[in-house]
Amino acid sequence: MRAWHFTETAYPFLPPADEYDSIRVTLPSRLYDPKKGAELYDRYLTEWQVAEAEGVNIMVNEHHQTATCVDPAAPLMLAALARLTKTARLLILGNPISNRRDPVRIAEEMAVIDILSHGRVEAGFVRGVPYELAAANSNPVRSNERHWEALDLIVKAWTSHDGPFSHEGQFFHHRNVNIWPRPYQQPHPPVWVSTTSAQGARRVGAKGYIQATFLTGLDGTRAVFKAYREGWRAAGRGHDVPMHRLAYAPLLYCADSEQKARDGAEKLMWYVRANKVPPHYANPPGYFPTDANVKFLRGASPPVVAFLRNATIDQAVDSGFLMMGTPDKVYAQVRKFYDHVGGFGNLLIMGQAGFLDHGETVHGIQTFAREVLPRLQAECPDMAVSGYPDEVKSAAG
Repeated sequence: MRAWHFTETAYPFLPPADEYDSIRVTLPSRLYDPKKGAELYDRYLTEWQVAEAEGVNIMVNEHHQTATCVDPAAPLMLAALARLTKTARLLILGNPISNRRDPVRIAEEMAVIDILSHGRVEAGFVRGVPYELAAANSNPVRSNERHWEALDLIVKAWTSHDGPFSHEGQFFHHRNVNIWPRPYQQPHPPVWVSTTSAQGARRVGAKGYIQATFLTGLDGTRAVFKAYREGWRAAGRGHDVPMHRLAYAPLLYCADSEQKARDGAEKLMWYVRANKVPPHYANPPGYFPTDANVKFLRGASPPVVAFLRNATIDQAVDSGFLMMGTPDKVYAQVRKFYDHVGGFGNLLIMGQAGFLDHGETVHGIQTFAREVLPRLQAECPDMAVSGYPDEVKSAAG
């Protein structure tokens, strides 16, 4: 199993939530102190370097017009890390390609960083959460189709080396695509796609890309991974789905005492408790399928953030959204999750958020890396087969 340290580089120094309508899209930037922001960037970069020193890989992402993630240009952060680090794999999860106007530019950015890092980039692509659409002035209708067309174009740009080709698609039009430089890794960097639905995961599996899912809990993740394996096998990729094709991202804080762990976890929960967003940004017309909206209106499958905002620490742990405690407890929680979902090979650790300070963050990284990760790596090999025995037997015929 591979572990990745992840922070959304939040800016937590905000007024009380009742003094603003939304933490995303409309929060006035006058609340941002550039000097404090520069200090936060310094410490976040240092914490990623600490993770590398402890044998943990690095993950970045991006969001726009929000204090929850002050990294609106994740390729820039990844480029900085390409020069500040030497050995860690560098995952961007990801590029919100349905909201960007030029997929070829994204292919160029990822190729440059792959060269700078000497082949350590893992290139993740996301549709983008619904809050992003207003900030990007993007149409929520058919954003999923835009995502897949953009991704196909990026992969073709990476793998075409004999001069320009043209692309005339439904959403993107390019007369001459001929990127320089091409990626360091051949035929291209590993491709990740993040989705939280079974329908999306089935498509990712058919493509053979790495499937990541974020804060989907025990049962939600099980459904996503099951659908991925179905898509993989239906596409004729064989019945053996390697563990390293699957990834889960929980909130996670590990400490040398139960009280330290609980205090750290409470601070991590800022990420969901501070996520105040009005319905017109959280559910723009056309983003979710009609049947999903009907279920929401009938009270079924409540959004994860809504559940977590009111959940206790213990409820979050029991549901698999949060992993927290001493090394033995965190190990047991990861193994419970691993067994429940049929296995996975990548643990994307959101180990910093809100007011979790530098010392606490470093303690969490080091405690997990030294006391938990070696056990997981010994017992959960990346190349093992994901799935349940009956599922594998059925797929094998």
